[in-house]
Amino acid sequence: MECNDRNCPIHGGLRVRGNQMEATVVSTKMKNSVVVERHSLRKNKKYERYERIKSRLTVHKPACMDVKVGDRVIIGETRKISKTKSFVITKVLGGSK
Repeated sequence: MECNDRNCPIHGGLRVRGNQMEATVVSTKMKNSVVVERHSLRKNKKYERYERIKSRLTVHKPACMDVKVGDRVIIGETRKISKTKSFVITKVLGGSK
């Protein structure tokens, strides 16, 4: 399926560089964007144990990708697309575990 989105990393001219991460889609209410959530562990030096942290990112969704809430996606870093978007979905992995 071709798309006419110029910010698509597959069919458009947007270059993906830098970090590539796996995240879960939390919200799809925006037109060309989705909100994803990443979970990770961080070492707490004082108490010598790990703490779970999460971060939410606004990510550009190309027109050729069908994404639903709960899907696992791979996102890639790119140039700033808008004030809050500097990542784009590169691959949809499917439903959550």
